[in-house]
Amino acid sequence: MNDSLYSAFSPVSSKQWKQKIQFDLKGADYNDTLIWKSNEGISVKPFYHADEFKELPEISNAKASEWHICQSIFVANAVKANLKAIDAIHRGAESIKFTIPNDSINIGELLNNIDSSSICLYFDLQFLSEDFIKELYRHQAEYGRQETSKQGLYVQTDIIGNLARSGNWFKSLKEDFKCFEAITANTNTFSIDVTLHQNAGANMVQQLAYAIAHANEYLNYLDNILSIGTKRSFKIVFNMSVGTNYFFEIGKLRALRKLWPALASEYGFNIDCHIVAVPTKRNKTLYDYNTNMLRTTTECMSAVLGGANTICNLPYDAIYHKDNEFGERIARNQLLILKHESYLNKVNNPADGSYYIESITHQLADKALHLFKDIETHGGFLKQLKDGIIQRKIKASATKEQQQINTGEETLLGTNKHPNPNDVMKHELELYPFVKINPRKTLIEPIIEKRLSENIEQERLKTE
Repeated sequence: MNDSLYSAFSPVSSKQWKQKIQFDLKGADYNDTLIWKSNEGISVKPFYHADEFKELPEISNAKASEWHICQSIFVANAVKANLKAIDAIHRGAESIKFTIPNDSINIGELLNNIDSSSICLYFDLQFLSEDFIKELYRHQAEYGRQETSKQGLYVQTDIIGNLARSGNWFKSLKEDFKCFEAITANTNTFSIDVTLHQNAGANMVQQLAYAIAHANEYLNYLDNILSIGTKRSFKIVFNMSVGTNYFFEIGKLRALRKLWPALASEYGFNIDCHIVAVPTKRNKTLYDYNTNMLRTTTECMSAVLGGANTICNLPYDAIYHKDNEFGERIARNQLLILKHESYLNKVNNPADGSYYIESITHQLADKALHLFKDIETHGGFLKQLKDGIIQRKIKASATKEQQQINTGEETLLGTNKHPNPNDVMKHELELYPFVKINPRKTLIEPIIEKRLSENIEQERLKTE
């Protein structure tokens, strides 16, 4: 029946579709009217067709049905953080990300009654300590969870990411890499912080190229140190920030899954990459803050459809309120709705077969690979950081994006379009929501995160 139905219609080529569209435009130029160009230099067409592909795209290996809801917790007090984690797990969190500021945190108190054999744990350490890592794994082994913890425990060590963010090594280049080597020997994992680049204004091609170039620095260092078996069992975590350019963000994560195997296979490393996604801070606003919930919802959807393994949502009030139960509950519930009511955990590769997304994925990967090769030709990611080249390119991208907001070419609803003049926020600020200036001596110029709405918000606060 299906064959006879299809045979009743003649196939229509992309050329025929374009001719029909051109006729309906009544003299208007097709390219000027219907094709727009993204900040990544990608021309987006009004339609995509199978005959534009030399061969059909391969089926992706993403496991979108297995994504985890993550609760992010800053650990100022181990006991309170532990109780908060247990409560989040009872309320639907499937993984916990602990951000730990120093090595004085008691691991036993932090992990009390948390079964890491059934829940994935991430440890984002804002310090460098081999002893702390050993104590963490000793605690896991002591409670009989050594084997399972190796599957569900990720220590996020990124010394180059710390250099890019702070402008300084933890201690020194030599000491940091020596400690990095010792830590990875215990954990069989390291992480790449790509959120910094997105929040600072890098476009998607830059984010992907810098992520791969950043990882390549570690692979170069570990290549002659690790055995072949260890390399193949290594786990690499990419912390990605996701914006509201819905289909492009899906393509960005899918492009990363194409780029990483190409690089990792050259060194004999595990070609699987573990992606932890979080909504960007860059487009979040102080005024009309409920709009942030709409933004984070579509961003989390992009993360799911793009194939992220774990998603940590950003509370709608995160930029101006301290951690609070209401904001975190709403953020977690957004993910629960996406998973259990929108059924975004039923298909492994939902974006496959969309000619538009496949085209974006391919172009992002291709442009990022070209930029990566240019970085490597000129000394690598670390050298370009020290020379300030990475910083200058991100600033150029951020300036372009900011100009688009200032002129209204790009919209931030409630900020540069349809603002509510009666909205007041001065007395709601528990956190300082703008870039903080703290002059200090650094080895390199740090990459600074900045939200797009900051200048407008500062002017509005003055007139409240």
